[in-house]
Amino acid sequence: MRLFACDNCDQVIHFDNRQCVRCNHRLGFFAGDLSMHALESFDEANWQLVSDSNRLVRFCANAGLDICNWLVDDNNDFCIACRHNRLVPNTDTPDGIDRWRRMSQAQRHLFYSLLRWNLPHPDRQEDPQGGLVFDFLEDAVQNDGNVVPAMTGHEEGLIAIRAAEADDVTREQARTAMDEPYRTLLGHFRHETGHFIWNKLVRDRNGFDEFRAVFGDERHDYGAALQDHYANGPAPGWQENFISAYASVHPWEDFAECFAHYLHIVDTLETARSFGMAIDPRGHEEIAAEVDFSPYRARSAEQLVSAWVPLSLAINAIQRSMGQPDSYPFVLSSPVVTKLEYLHRLIQNAANEQRQAA
Repeated sequence: MRLFACDNCDQVIHFDNRQCVRCNHRLGFFAGDLSMHALESFDEANWQLVSDSNRLVRFCANAGLDICNWLVDDNNDFCIACRHNRLVPNTDTPDGIDRWRRMSQAQRHLFYSLLRWNLPHPDRQEDPQGGLVFDFLEDAVQNDGNVVPAMTGHEEGLIAIRAAEADDVTREQARTAMDEPYRTLLGHFRHETGHFIWNKLVRDRNGFDEFRAVFGDERHDYGAALQDHYANGPAPGWQENFISAYASVHPWEDFAECFAHYLHIVDTLETARSFGMAIDPRGHEEIAAEVDFSPYRARSAEQLVSAWVPLSLAINAIQRSMGQPDSYPFVLSSPVVTKLEYLHRLIQNAANEQRQAA
């Protein structure tokens, strides 16, 4: 995620800021140009862009509860991210509102990437059968008081995410129970959206041959593969070919995991570039790196990985110095880099198609 500047005073501002700390202008993100903007009130509902006083915008309807800071300039009440939501957390309690705020923050980070590449994201009005829609599900409480956790998953564009995952304690308990090295809300959004992207860019375009050459045959029984994974664990040596143990379950999960990691890497590298970060450890030139290119328009996954590995090593070392777990506890083996290269081509080709069609 890149840094932004206030249109009014040039103060550095961030993607989630609501107000400029220097000039106090209200701030909002406009998906039309993928930028944060300083605003001036025009009337009860509309705001003017400081950079273009002739342009009127409104805040997303979810701004009222401080859920969202995105802007709209069309007939929609909701921004381009929030209009994909069908079920949202319970807003009758402070905990419910806090959960929704955290989930919305992760969702907007996801949509920033989708919009940067102009990847397909039709909603259910545009694509009633397979459009992208989100249900944020509450856990069920049975009569005896037992809690039945809601399930996170994807089915034909419908992404369900357990609302309780927005609670740090609940998410950490789930991570420990499932023996995962890493678990975040943003990771859930990126992984499950990876399944949707597979539908749109592989299945619906009949791209099976190239996919199977890299990830394997997705026609293998998914239910049986999942059952075997939870009953017996991942196959020994899975680290040689997969980014995570869960990726080894089935080619669908492998694709979704790699898609999530591709977004992790690209978005974090853009952040590093915005801050001018460079890794140049004395006496260790082999792990020196500088992000001197646009990660969203990298020429290859290899270029991304060459910058990412040194950066992630440095970030992990800093985390350990603070007594914190590694931010990126994963190893990018050669087969995984090949999968990331496939994803890079898939995403960049789709982005180029959209640019040519515009």
